[in-house]
Amino acid sequence: MATNSAIEWTDVTWNPVTGCDRVAAGCDHCYALALAKRLKAMGAEKYQNDGDPRTSGPGFGVTIHPTSLGQPYRWRTPKVVFVNSMSDLFHAKVPLDFIHDIFDVIRETPQHTYQVLTKRAHRMARVADRLDWPDNLWMGVSVESFDAVDRIDYLRATPARTRFLSCEPLITALPQLDLDQIHWVIAGGESGPQARPIEPAWVKDLRDQCVDAGVEFFFKQWGGRTPKSNGRELDGRTWDDMPALAPSRI
Repeated sequence: MATNSAIEWTDVTWNPVTGCDRVAAGCDHCYALALAKRLKAMGAEKYQNDGDPRTSGPGFGVTIHPTSLGQPYRWRTPKVVFVNSMSDLFHAKVPLDFIHDIFDVIRETPQHTYQVLTKRAHRMARVADRLDWPDNLWMGVSVESFDAVDRIDYLRATPARTRFLSCEPLITALPQLDLDQIHWVIAGGESGPQARPIEPAWVKDLRDQCVDAGVEFFFKQWGGRTPKSNGRELDGRTWDDMPALAPSRI
């Protein structure tokens, strides 16, 4: 089932795929990996397949869920939908045919706005021309550190109508980004008992780059032991800017 989300920039999460593998520094303290372990222990049906213990964990093996594809058709009101909050749609183990199925659902429910976020920018770009990209799909890449900046070029090469960056957890400065054809940037600090610190100067510089480039900027949190530990104000205000939603929501 879809889950109402506490994530500030979306309404619900929809997981037709679950499970993943750590591939970058941004994955070090993955919330989804820890949550999958708890859900497996609780007997949740979607989280009974274990992943490789070197990169994944209990309940976090990549698993597709065809029975979840019908959910968006049953939602009575338009929603902003984070797709695969517990996975990565462009993981190598997700069949291209199933990605097609998900894109078909998105296209056939234009009242909703769907947000897809990946760290597998290479695969996303490699299969982009084999997909029919719906206008109500926002495509994003994680850019948590300067080592991940190359993902932006792969994103720019896709025909997605709306493109965004998720700079969360922000673990290094991101100076002088090329934001051409990027429409939205989310930034945020890491949360949890091992949260890595975020520097205010990193966030302010990213915000200023967005303002200068005319890109919408959303600051999610400073992070800490819990997501709300240190609030989300930046220079005395919240930053909640987003691109325009699906036409039926405006």
